[in-house]
Amino acid sequence: MTNTHNLLNTRQSFDPGNGRAGLFYSLPQLERAGAGPISRLPVCLRLVLEAVLRNCDGKRVSEQNVRELAQWQPKAARTLEIPFIVARIVLQDFTGVPLLVDLAAMRSAVARLGRDAKLIEPLVPVDLVVDHSVQVDFSGTADALRQNLEMEFLRNRERYQFLKWGMQAFETFKVVPPGIGIVHQVNLEYLAKGVLSGASPTDPASAALFYPDTLVGTDSHTTMINGLGIVGWGVGGIEAEAGMLGQPVYFLTPDVVGVHLSGALREGVTATDLALTVTQMLRKAKVVGKFVEFYGPGASALPVVDRATIANMAPEYGATMGFFPIDEECIGYLRATGRTDEQCRVYERYYRAQGLFGMPKKGEVAYSADLELDLASVVPSVAGPKRPQDRIELPNMKREFLAAFTKPIAENGFGKPGEELTKSYEVPAANGSSSGGGSQEPVSQRDALARNVNPLTELEMANNRPTPDSLVAPASESPGRIRHGSVLIAAITSCTNTSNPSVMLAAGLLAKKAVERGLQVNPLVKASLAPGSRVVSDYLNKAGLQTYLDKLGFNLVGYGCTTCIGNSGPLSPPIDHALGEHDLIAASVLSGNRNFEARVHQSIKANFLMSPPLVVAFALAGRVDIDLTSEPLGIGRDGREVFLKDLWPTLQEVRDQMRSALQPEVFRKLYRDFAEQNPKWNEIPASTGTVYQWDAGSTYIQEPPFFANFALKPEGIDEMNGARALGIFGDSVTTDHISPAGAIKKNSPAGKYLLERGVPFEEFNSYGSRRGNDRVMTRGTFANVRIKNLMVPGTEGGLTKHQPTGEMMSIYDAAVRYAIERTPLVVVAGQEYGTGSSRDWAAKGTALLGVRCVVAQSFERIHRSNLVGMGVLPLQFKEGTNAQTLQLDGTETYDVVGLREGLKPQQELALRLTRAKGEAQTAPVICRIDTPIEIEYYKHGGILPYVLRQLLTA
Repeated sequence: MTNTHNLLNTRQSFDPGNGRAGLFYSLPQLERAGAGPISRLPVCLRLVLEAVLRNCDGKRVSEQNVRELAQWQPKAARTLEIPFIVARIVLQDFTGVPLLVDLAAMRSAVARLGRDAKLIEPLVPVDLVVDHSVQVDFSGTADALRQNLEMEFLRNRERYQFLKWGMQAFETFKVVPPGIGIVHQVNLEYLAKGVLSGASPTDPASAALFYPDTLVGTDSHTTMINGLGIVGWGVGGIEAEAGMLGQPVYFLTPDVVGVHLSGALREGVTATDLALTVTQMLRKAKVVGKFVEFYGPGASALPVVDRATIANMAPEYGATMGFFPIDEECIGYLRATGRTDEQCRVYERYYRAQGLFGMPKKGEVAYSADLELDLASVVPSVAGPKRPQDRIELPNMKREFLAAFTKPIAENGFGKPGEELTKSYEVPAANGSSSGGGSQEPVSQRDALARNVNPLTELEMANNRPTPDSLVAPASESPGRIRHGSVLIAAITSCTNTSNPSVMLAAGLLAKKAVERGLQVNPLVKASLAPGSRVVSDYLNKAGLQTYLDKLGFNLVGYGCTTCIGNSGPLSPPIDHALGEHDLIAASVLSGNRNFEARVHQSIKANFLMSPPLVVAFALAGRVDIDLTSEPLGIGRDGREVFLKDLWPTLQEVRDQMRSALQPEVFRKLYRDFAEQNPKWNEIPASTGTVYQWDAGSTYIQEPPFFANFALKPEGIDEMNGARALGIFGDSVTTDHISPAGAIKKNSPAGKYLLERGVPFEEFNSYGSRRGNDRVMTRGTFANVRIKNLMVPGTEGGLTKHQPTGEMMSIYDAAVRYAIERTPLVVVAGQEYGTGSSRDWAAKGTALLGVRCVVAQSFERIHRSNLVGMGVLPLQFKEGTNAQTLQLDGTETYDVVGLREGLKPQQELALRLTRAKGEAQTAPVICRIDTPIEIEYYKHGGILPYVLRQLLTA
């Protein structure tokens, strides 16, 4: 079957309202045909089911897959995997570059075969938004935006040249250049269509086929789009690559937790307060890995921008999605943000035809669990100082900070003696250099789980951004004193909140009232404003509010992620020095979604999430050990105390300004011509043509060797003989151990490679920024300083022993020597191999080191799939067998017996071990290639060669 099939007569017609008949795969018809109680399924699952039904082809997706999902039971055991083929992909620049590198490599391979390179196009639309590279090097001045943009282009020129080539080379790969916005806000305001359509590939003249807008993205906060009734979540690079090439993204059939919302938010309460309340509530409810669906009258009453704020924080409460169903509010938002009347009409008619339009009421849908939240119970809140789910009601802020100050570190406190709170320290006015930014030390999966935080989002802060340069930072305008609890960073940042005009306008109104009363922000506070789109600047300027934000130091610094991902830039060097010298517990306040210790800025230990108006308020107060509901923020020019209640805008004041915030023509104008809005992008020289001209001297972009010996016919499946162990590891080796992450160390294999090519240490940048160069990334695989190879007992780090010489060396150097000797390699591991969040290069790097097989006691689901996707064979020991029972030490050789054409999913094979003295032993193993399509991937050497051969032989 293909997407022209008519399984159970589900290919039906409807009137899209554009004068032409439309086709769709009907979920109501699927239910009438007896496939299952589909109208009782959660709305998010029905949208996934439509994609499974539409893409049923008997190979990637089977009729059994359709029936299994249609018969989803709310409380069943979760063992079945869903093959989900998405409609489009969104990328940010750090995770997107390697996908474009792989596309370029596929084109080079096609060109070498003498074929038309234009055969290689993403099979679904791909949008890459450059938003992770801008840093707050400059702030507090009218020129900060221009200066930060110049620094961004200086640092990232080589990567940007490559992205610019990709813009002109591909039809279905689009790039939104730097200085436009944050990927998730751009997705919400511009990229999302709600419903997509396409002509039949076999009959272009026939009626168009309509289907839901669904996606995956290479950033955990892709879930923001769930606020618009669109299914989507964050995945690793290999899953995104599979989706880009029209292959399924697999996930376990999920539990779906229903959250019934009732009531309405009270005066003075923001969408941020609601999002922090939901995060705390759902973290306690243990929704990790589950879908969450909000419904009920309270959900209906929330505008899309408030829904998007809640959906954005799904990674913080641990859910795969935080989904809001489709209703009139969604149409209103699409219309207000410049989508055409025809798009809005098709959107409504399609979802009505599917029975998916309207917010479910209590009892209409079956959920795995049901939770209740009365919106009237939400109160002004912040979260911190170390975790997003640690919500603090505003009146308790002072008490909670003082408690955390003395609480032991093991209990999530700072472990300081109480008497230190009263001490303060002089900060002189002086120049100096400072690198700033959040810590890029590797993320520990174990520590993250012990702290009950999402390791994926912490890893993104560490790795999906540049390593800050050491800059000569300007001296503070005047000397001053800092102390424990001083606010030193105040950032209105992150798409979580800057996509929401109500809280952004509230921040501007509060700033206006503060300036009118004569309040100022202490110049020692680094204040910044980094919206997620240029629309925010438009309405703040039209409302006359940006002027007041500027007067408090909240000048525009850029349109990108900035402080929210640790791109906070340098503090004034004397401040940085004082923080280190006196071990001060200073604070940042930000409107972001993550606040892990030292990740916002390496010298700032207490970090609090809050709404944009509260960011302004705490900047004015200059400290976090304050109860803003009873203590004054400062003294006005009339000598009187000024309280938060004096400055807080009323709901009516915000609504009055909101009328000018969402104007369709503004969205159309600002999303029409990106190049015009960023002249620096036009200045970037870039190569043209359909095939990329690789530069052998580049240290950022290199052609990966995935297609070095590519032939139209795959080599097939054959036994592996005489392999050597590159590493033998224990239990719980994570992808964060395996994958290159964080800053590149000078004495590492990757560091030596860069030094040999004339790159000075201060320009090494992070592994994340060099993901487009496999030479760097392969050298960083298995190089984590904490990984323990049992072949080299008593050591840590990426070391192994070359056999049969017994010489100790780096894992990378050993892999190079084995490649010269034409020796295949295996990795042996214990339980839960490959848990963690650094997914793509954990599998890519493994394959490029020459590892052909990983034998483990058990695998994390996604990493197992990714290994197959890279052509690496996962084998699983049978119960009771492991490296210890087999007494493996790395001196043996390994043969995989029974590996041949005709291999079946989960077939039993044999692992034959030959000891150094010649004796042999055989252990049964299970082949963990789990599905027929994975057999095809493995036979072809991975997903990329498989898809390339399909395209060349079509």
